[in-house]
Amino acid sequence: MSNVLVNLNPSSVFEYFEEMSNIPRGSGNEKAISDYLVAIAKKHNLEVVQDDVLNVIIKKPATAGYENAPTVIIQGHMDMVCEKNKGTVHDFKKDPLKLRIIDDMIYATDTTLGADDGIAVAYALALLTSDDIPHPPLEVLVTVEEETGMDGAVGLDPKHLDGKFLINIDSEEEGQLLVSCAGGITTRQILPVSWEDVNKNDISYTINISGLSSGHSGSDIDKGRGNSNKLMGRILNDLSSDFDYSIKSIDGGSKHNVIPRETTTVICINPNDSIKLTEKINKWDTILKNELRASDKGVAVKLEKCEDNTSKVFSKETMKKAIASLVLIPHGVQSMNMEMKNLVESSMNLAIITTTDTKVIFESSIRSSVQSLKYNILNQAKMIADLLGCELIESADYPEWAYDPDSKLRQLFEKVYQQKYGKSPEVSAIHAGLECGLFKEKNKDLDMVSFGPDMFDVHTANEHLSISSTQRTWEYLLDVLKEMR
Repeated sequence: MSNVLVNLNPSSVFEYFEEMSNIPRGSGNEKAISDYLVAIAKKHNLEVVQDDVLNVIIKKPATAGYENAPTVIIQGHMDMVCEKNKGTVHDFKKDPLKLRIIDDMIYATDTTLGADDGIAVAYALALLTSDDIPHPPLEVLVTVEEETGMDGAVGLDPKHLDGKFLINIDSEEEGQLLVSCAGGITTRQILPVSWEDVNKNDISYTINISGLSSGHSGSDIDKGRGNSNKLMGRILNDLSSDFDYSIKSIDGGSKHNVIPRETTTVICINPNDSIKLTEKINKWDTILKNELRASDKGVAVKLEKCEDNTSKVFSKETMKKAIASLVLIPHGVQSMNMEMKNLVESSMNLAIITTTDTKVIFESSIRSSVQSLKYNILNQAKMIADLLGCELIESADYPEWAYDPDSKLRQLFEKVYQQKYGKSPEVSAIHAGLECGLFKEKNKDLDMVSFGPDMFDVHTANEHLSISSTQRTWEYLLDVLKEMR
């Protein structure tokens, strides 16, 4: 086991964070980390429940003088997004993360760090195993599969929890209190593929778009970052105007909640058109470098001749519908909130494209803090699918968390922040799904706040966590709990 974080404070928080970094915990692969949490609870003689979906609930009695204080739920999720840089050798199902420190920041090496949301779990474990921190009765709730559809929160039985105050530690900006979040829904547009034989004289090329900044499809959707799937649609549509070509496959993106950074298309052309194709791709490389110079400096469009033995290509009709899907499926901000400055209200992200033997799948995530707008975007997606002869499948429909102007917990967080720093925290909403929406749906009486330390580039291989912010946020949490006497 590494000891990269051994000299950092708060020591117990970073000790648990490093321990968890040695346990693979990608979404859907949480058995080991769930068992780890149960083992810690049992070691410290704490009441623990591991439910059917592997959520873990650990309860700790109040410290002296806090017996009559209200029970507080400390909540985070145990899974992480598994992204790595191209060419990096790392198996997220078995390999530990390789932590490193640069100045005030903790990084993994060429992979996501898992501070989203490992830092919440580390805070919770430090609280549960402490013997010198004053606090009210605690219920620690650590959920599974938050990143891939909030399945843990969906499967949670509220009978395991008594608390009426819930502190969600799944935010990424110190000094910000999140008090509302977007709801969302995932769509999969299914285009049936009809195939034709490859022209025996044609040659194959791969067109690859890479080097984009990517990012979280909720919190980063307003940053103007390129979507490799949408950009590929523009390129393929433009090629059609200059010469004939056929498509063998289109594949791009890897996670439904990540703006795709790389898309690859395999095409076939007449050898006589090779020069035209090269000129076109070079032109698009220049176009995108100019368009995205502020947001995606590393963008690159590359063409490479390939040996592809596939004997089939999309029929002309399938090809037309595939390109139309890439161009027409919405991506980006759809509406802005008119009450909270700079808050995205509704958006859609064309996240993943997959080609199989029978179909092309276009997977998107829709988000909105207004339920009616979420379903309006869904209806648009249905119309596009219908016009193109596709099936649209909906899944992972989760609710929004509405702002509560009378929240006592928010008022307490504001009061403590004012006392500590002499200024008010930023009270805001987030254009991303938080499990709070599902918890509120299960228990209408919950009073909730979400907060956390500074994290950067989450859901990317450049994800990093501020050490000093982690310490300040920890101390802030302890002061809030102390005030609940």
